[in-house]
Amino acid sequence: MGRVEMGKNKKGRDAGQPDRQAVLMQAQNYNGRIFSAPDQEKCLDAVQLHQLERAFRDWIDAATRADVRVSRRRIFLIFLLIRYTGAKLNEVLSIDPEKDIDLKRQRVRFGRLQADAGRSARTVQLSETLCHEIKALVTELADTTGTPPMLDVDPGFVRRKFYERAEACGIPKQLGAPEILRKSRAVELMQSNMPLPAVQMLLGHSTPNLTSAYVSFSEDDIQQVTRIFMEKESQRKTSARNTFFGKIQAIHRGDIQALVELLTIDGHTIATVITNGSLQRLGLKVGALITAEVKAPWVIVQKGQTAPGCSADNVLDGVVARINPGKVNTEMIVRLASGTEVCSLMTTRSCRRLGLAEGDPAQVCFNGFAVVLLAE
Repeated sequence: MGRVEMGKNKKGRDAGQPDRQAVLMQAQNYNGRIFSAPDQEKCLDAVQLHQLERAFRDWIDAATRADVRVSRRRIFLIFLLIRYTGAKLNEVLSIDPEKDIDLKRQRVRFGRLQADAGRSARTVQLSETLCHEIKALVTELADTTGTPPMLDVDPGFVRRKFYERAEACGIPKQLGAPEILRKSRAVELMQSNMPLPAVQMLLGHSTPNLTSAYVSFSEDDIQQVTRIFMEKESQRKTSARNTFFGKIQAIHRGDIQALVELLTIDGHTIATVITNGSLQRLGLKVGALITAEVKAPWVIVQKGQTAPGCSADNVLDGVVARINPGKVNTEMIVRLASGTEVCSLMTTRSCRRLGLAEGDPAQVCFNGFAVVLLAE
């Protein structure tokens, strides 16, 4: 699989500064546990994935015969499962929708037959929106054929249809392959800041003890984080660019406000300050899973990783991954060693004054008052 690549700085290293390439490799190595080769160009980006899904929907709408429409809907169901779960083609083709898709709990189970033979199966969370579409597809297939819908389709036939849909929307056919969809889903999730252990569990990778924080999270915790992420991805109801998923480690209650500390699966400690009223209303307690969001304008970027001390409650080390300049404002993306990307929005004048380039070490800082907690 292709590792997520970061921009490389072509300038010489300034005297006294850390080796940028070494810092880059530190951040890349973490993601490399999933993506073992630098070929992200062999993936579909979010726009292409949307185009491919649209091509499948148009293909179904273009069917004039009922039997052809049923056949195309079955292929589309296979596509949706690979597209949003990152499953392998053979995993999807071996499931029984009636036995393996739990629409009430919003889960799909892969490897049931292997589990019966003593090998491990895995469960992947689905969003509510996706579950509604799967239910409609399964119901229509069952009503049309008069039998429970099965996905036991010839893999070669599935591949040919995937290639055809890719070419129909101007994408090289090889990028429509099921394994490329699986890889693209992994990259998409990582770039959207889903915690690495959750991505690994979703893909069926064995999840190593990546950080000391990870031991604090059970498999059920990670499944819940995945469910929260999937719902947010499908609904997009928040304008906040930076999202952290974690577990509350400590609550320090004051007269009016409380300091809440959460530990993310990636091993970052995030501190936030909320009122005691909000603490009670949200029902927060130590050990509870929580989502923390920080809007990009509230994130300050400092040059280097040994910058002078500041009063910010949260200071995280990383490297500059991307800089998107504008006439007035500039967006800067800093990738932490865990692979999490933090977005900062600053004036273009401030960006120039910082003198940062892609690949430079940097720190992102934000105050506890800038962190919004969302209880699920």
